Amino acid sequence: MSREPRDAPQFYLTAPSPCPYLAGHEERKVFTHLVGRRSTTLNDTLTQSGFRRSQTIAYRPACERCRACVSVRVLVNEFEPTRSMRRVAKANEDLVGLPVAPRPTSEQYSLFRGYLDSRHADGGMADMSVLDYSMMVEDSHVDTRLVEYRRRGPDTRINGRGHGPLIAVALTDILADGLSMVYSFYEPGLADRSLGTFMILDHIERARRLGLPHVYLGYWVQGSRKMEYKSRFLPQERLGLDGWDRHG
Repeated sequence: MSREPRDAPQFYLTAPSPCPYLAGHEERKVFTHLVGRRSTTLNDTLTQSGFRRSQTIAYRPACERCRACVSVRVLVNEFEPTRSMRRVAKANEDLVGLPVAPRPTSEQYSLFRGYLDSRHADGGMADMSVLDYSMMVEDSHVDTRLVEYRRRGPDTRINGRGHGPLIAVALTDILADGLSMVYSFYEPGLADRSLGTFMILDHIERARRLGLPHVYLGYWVQGSRKMEYKSRFLPQERLGLDGWDRHG
């Protein structure tokens, strides 16, 4: 009689709950735990299959009558920024991103709290405490980093570090075939900088320098204004029933 390896993943299904993207819809998710010595390899495989990571959980939608959530990844080597994206990059030339170990700080949480209160006060993360934030950052068994963005300082060319207050942060997984942007947040009072777009552009460039072919942006939901921006990063691949399909 054959047996499953002790660290083989087991998958579970959540109960239905209101969909955060499409009014009147319900969502269900299939999920598994990312723990043990195979967690990094498993995270790679599951991300390539349309899963997302949250702490030590990998999940993907498993809705009975809806397939609106589509995994999206940018084709790094073929990506060409639009004119508006080039303007965003130009407007943020004075910023520098520094990858650091995934350790939470009070400065990060203050920025995170201000971002949620301004942009997502009615969202599912609105009540996250400092402990919740710490777990989001630290509770991981995979290769992950925080990228902290600050203004360039007099020593940036020497040490790569920015200067002054924290402006934006991206929690990013490093995969075998790309970078996966798990979550990002930024100073809401700097809306004219389009910092969300800037961080994606910066990650595309980081992946290019690392020789990684993809930047994973999570789920794109057609008809959801929250997710519309992801469709602008072309060319990209979207995961369908027959695998990854190229768009743009």
